[in-house]
Amino acid sequence: MDIQFNNPSNTLYFWAVGVLAVILVMGYLRRSKVLRAFITPRLIPRLASSSSNGRRRFRIALLLAVALAVCLSMLDPRWGTRYKEVEQQGIDTFFVLDVSRSMLAEDVKPNRLQRATTAIEDVLDVMGSDRAGLVTVAGDAALTVPLTLDYGSLRLSLDDVSPRSVKRGGTKIGDGIRLAQKSFTDDVQDHKTIIVLSDGEDMGSFPVEAATDAAAAGITVYTVGIGDATIGARIPTILYGQPTYITHEGKDVWSIMNPDELANVANAGSGLFVPAGTSSLDLASIYAQRIASDAGKSFDSVKLEQYIPRFQWFAIPALLLLVGDSWLSLRPSSRFKKRTHKAVT
Repeated sequence: MDIQFNNPSNTLYFWAVGVLAVILVMGYLRRSKVLRAFITPRLIPRLASSSSNGRRRFRIALLLAVALAVCLSMLDPRWGTRYKEVEQQGIDTFFVLDVSRSMLAEDVKPNRLQRATTAIEDVLDVMGSDRAGLVTVAGDAALTVPLTLDYGSLRLSLDDVSPRSVKRGGTKIGDGIRLAQKSFTDDVQDHKTIIVLSDGEDMGSFPVEAATDAAAAGITVYTVGIGDATIGARIPTILYGQPTYITHEGKDVWSIMNPDELANVANAGSGLFVPAGTSSLDLASIYAQRIASDAGKSFDSVKLEQYIPRFQWFAIPALLLLVGDSWLSLRPSSRFKKRTHKAVT
């Protein structure tokens, strides 16, 4: 059986399971050592009768099983295939991906940038014969992948994107839209789209004006807003080798998704604003049902093979085990207490 993990970077959380196992086992052994140090072996069964060692060991195993199941679900495992009939549109699409440091905020797990790259990869699964390219943008814009049918190379580039993908910090969405517009390889109008994935923070790059110019050239601009639009989240960073958060004048910087800016850009670009927020994002379906159909160009339909997400096979058992743990009592049964009492007396 062929298994695919969509978020392999989350394997680092298995270290946390190992640490948890060490802590739980050491706690169990320490308790036993303390009892033996202060109580004679003959009295231990009577004084420790309020909790069962067997159930305590079972509970440790249960908690570790929950942690492992959660980690496995976070890898987004997929196996088995389903087939989806998709029209070959012959559309040229540039993804303008915000790689500024604010996209590292973790109000979306594992972070906004990872959620955006996963959404792009999902769209590649349904693009058929559509050409795709990638523009990364922060303080400036960079043509990371020109228009191509080689989705493999685009996926590799998505694996490497980070705030280091561009030379300067900040966010200039307008520059990304303008660079994408210039990077289309023919002068034929229509059948061209730009999809902006960002938290909407912009540093005076006039993205609405850029989207207006793109629409005038026959290019539709869509925007996808990623991140919390009310509270937001702090931006993680590394300082002197230690994880911390970006600060300004001694206070933590909180990044909030700006839906108004992104909606204005989409309206100016004659497109659609997708307020993904912190929820799951099925950009592949939006592309197939709305973006591709709006482009108006189609050829024959093809059946695309897609891996089926199976994360719930681990997440649901983890939840059930956790609920079971809350009902588990460490107290031994009354029958066990009676046998212990007779053995001591």
